Amino acid sequence: MHMADALLSPTVGATMWACSMAAIGYSSKQLKKNIDNKTIPLMGVLGAFIFAAMMINFTIPGTGSSGHMGGGMILAVILGPYAAFLVMASVLIVQALFFADGGLLALGCNIWNLGIYPCFLAYPLIYNPIAGDGTSNRRIAIASIVSVLIALQLGACSVVMETLLSRKSELPFGTFVLLMQPIHLAIGLVEGFVTSGIITYVKKARPEILQSSSAYRPLDASISVKNVLVAFVIMAVITGGALSWFASTHPDGLEWSIEKVTGKAELAGQEQGIAHALKGIQGKTAFLPDYNFKPSVQEESKEKKSPVWPAIDAGTSVAGIVGGGIVLGLVLLIGFGIRFFKRKTEP
Repeated sequence: MHMADALLSPTVGATMWACSMAAIGYSSKQLKKNIDNKTIPLMGVLGAFIFAAMMINFTIPGTGSSGHMGGGMILAVILGPYAAFLVMASVLIVQALFFADGGLLALGCNIWNLGIYPCFLAYPLIYNPIAGDGTSNRRIAIASIVSVLIALQLGACSVVMETLLSRKSELPFGTFVLLMQPIHLAIGLVEGFVTSGIITYVKKARPEILQSSSAYRPLDASISVKNVLVAFVIMAVITGGALSWFASTHPDGLEWSIEKVTGKAELAGQEQGIAHALKGIQGKTAFLPDYNFKPSVQEESKEKKSPVWPAIDAGTSVAGIVGGGIVLGLVLLIGFGIRFFKRKTEP
């Protein structure tokens, strides 16, 4: 559900940038109240894992479409909403800047659509009431599926509204929303089951993590999170380095919906203005565009071949591992930065 710049007007893009930056500032301020040295590395490795997990598109049977993990609910349940939102924003920033996944003008929309709804709406208002005290695996499963479904439906609806406000006449509201909502319902169902499995693992391995996140308090200093950290590092490396080869070749839910409406997978970008300028910047910063090595001039001139599956490719593995490492480093920098300023302001 990563939006491209072609879907937005500069006004809508700038407005959503402002909204998302305000949410990042608010989350940083709130996290400063209870951040600790155990939560920071947990934020980093979870960010690396979510980055890798987003690379794997899974086929939605009978549709010709695919979907990928959003990951916001996993982050929110394990880290709490404020840390989760900052990690999600970091993942999306790295994806846009270095892998050309989602436009720079659309970055504010993507952070909002994939971060705000799971972290600040679905987690406290849906997941927590259903999951209760978190001791029942059945209630965790139901809470995970329902909260992910609602968060994705809200995100998909926001995509439609943002394109409507941008006056994209190629995407009529009624048709677009009738395609976007059902396909993301199917995607959300898959993500809900995955989310349930991961939350259940953390509950068994270290239930104190979930208890502290739901209570908005730091982890106790005596609690070791080493095993959980190692597990997520291993999952991030395996997912980004090898499982990413098996990503579906079908277009994702957003691309599929656009193609059904317009007959093409993406809209033509602007040839001038801020969107064009940002695309030029992204072309320079994205050293592994589309999660692979940059094609040579000769390769670009050749006719594009049909994608193969599985796509066993060293470029994809490098992108998965390097991208996860960049996210890890960025999140650690943010976390320890917040921790530093907390100590500076403490009496």
